[in-house]
Amino acid sequence: MPLWVELVLRIGGVVVAFLTLPLLVGQAEHKVMAHMQGRLGPMYAGGFHGWAQLVADGVKFVQKEDITPREADRAVFRLAPAVALVPYLLVLLVIPLGPNDLVGQPLDIGLFFVLAVVGVGVVAVLMSAWASANKYSLLGGLRGAAQLLGYELPLVLAAASVAMAAGTLSLSGIVEAWQPWWLLWQAPAMIIFFVAGLAEIRRPPFDMPVADSELVFGYMTEYTGLRFAFFLLAEYVGIVVIAALTTVLFLGGWQGPFADDQLGWLWTLLKIFAVSFVIIWLRVSYPRLREDQLQRLCWLVLVPASLAQLVLTAAVRIAL
Repeated sequence: MPLWVELVLRIGGVVVAFLTLPLLVGQAEHKVMAHMQGRLGPMYAGGFHGWAQLVADGVKFVQKEDITPREADRAVFRLAPAVALVPYLLVLLVIPLGPNDLVGQPLDIGLFFVLAVVGVGVVAVLMSAWASANKYSLLGGLRGAAQLLGYELPLVLAAASVAMAAGTLSLSGIVEAWQPWWLLWQAPAMIIFFVAGLAEIRRPPFDMPVADSELVFGYMTEYTGLRFAFFLLAEYVGIVVIAALTTVLFLGGWQGPFADDQLGWLWTLLKIFAVSFVIIWLRVSYPRLREDQLQRLCWLVLVPASLAQLVLTAAVRIAL
């Protein structure tokens, strides 16, 4: 197969995943929240089990007027939603779906690339906050920046723990080196990574930057129509990315109970949707953290725990 054809197929597959997986997660969130909170509305749209609820939401956003505030920095204001989306697309390019190079673009430093690109999300938050010319948006942006910069440290340290255990920065190499007993000694790193990942994508209970009871809707207050929809899409893509990284780094990726590489992609997807369900369940079950609680959890709990996990990983590697 010519190189350019293979490249087109790989990128096309990633784009399809980028467009479909977040929509499936969004549809699942509607249904899970409807069942857990007794919401009747999302169960009626379209008839059977409310299958058309997500379609109705999309039509609603398309019909809304696109408004840019008079005092806003128009160029930056309009660019911010794209900046929020593009990093997640780049991350999906290097996450392996299965063995034998079933990945958009295999990289020997894939983990380093992922952690660097995910950090760009703070730029989109600051762009939208500053360009909106709104005090509530600015306050939400400052909260978001403090939150994202703080939680990046335990996120990186937890990822470094599993990379140290595997002896590689390649995401495929980490999956190949993974052993079931890692579920025990890397469990603290997995919990830290997962919690920090939720904070990075600003999902409840870590949604102080968009606290509607205090800041209207934070840095997204002035956005309408499709631009607001792009921010919501970025949130759902973020769920897929955090679930996929948790799967690849800590849950064995494509490794399943049977020694069959042909079904590796299926095991990866099942684990991703299982982790995504946990993310949705946490949104329904826990109240929003206050700003002081959020920062205290980061600096007094997650950072010391991630450093201790690094020490444990280094000791085990030396012992083995």
